[in-house]
Amino acid sequence: MSFVRSFVALALASAAAPASAGPPYLTDDPVPTDTGHWEIYAFGAGEGRASTFDGDAGTDLNYGPVEGVQLTATLPLSFSHEPAVGWRTGTGDVELGVKYRFFHDKNRGLSAAIFPRVILPTASHSPGERARFLLPLWVGKDFKGGTSVFGGGGYLINPGVGNRNFWQAAIAVTQDVNSDLSVGAEITRQGPDVTGGTAQTRAGVGSIIGVSKHANILLSAGPTWAEHRTGYHLYAALGFNY
Repeated sequence: MSFVRSFVALALASAAAPASAGPPYLTDDPVPTDTGHWEIYAFGAGEGRASTFDGDAGTDLNYGPVEGVQLTATLPLSFSHEPAVGWRTGTGDVELGVKYRFFHDKNRGLSAAIFPRVILPTASHSPGERARFLLPLWVGKDFKGGTSVFGGGGYLINPGVGNRNFWQAAIAVTQDVNSDLSVGAEITRQGPDVTGGTAQTRAGVGSIIGVSKHANILLSAGPTWAEHRTGYHLYAALGFNY
């Protein structure tokens, strides 16, 4: 579940028009929530292979208290399916984060931010887990014509019996088709998160569809490769901003 828990820590980029970075992509971006504004969205996310599936559904809250800073809280419910066990549901791991954009050159379209997050062991079906910490750096570049490239990565401190710390890296490109539609593609890579595990690579395509002045539909999906096995990941959300 470590991928899912990292994945659902998301930050909607600005306004009613399609955002140029961040969700619905696994790759994050350096753009914080606008000062004095809220971004709230209901999401469903998960990944699986054959009949095995792990996912989360819940609410993400993002607020811009001051210029260049975003506060984030993720409140999920988790669900999973294994052939020998069947379906399980329960509370998920609460995630708290602060995004700080320390560099912003509007004329050149360049930004950089750190986004440290703590993942609290509140999941009902994961007794004995410990708090984890993600320490990432994200950078982005906007080009004329509505194209954006963003990416980066970080280190996840993953304590606990059988767990191991690991690095993550990602890059994505998006294109604004018009004022109500953005499309994009990405690729991500992370190291093994458990002793004896393997690294994982994920690719995906996504879209942000503006449905009103204050609401967007966000969608993404793609394959996952690990240990010569192919799986999939999915994401969908309805976001509101005001």
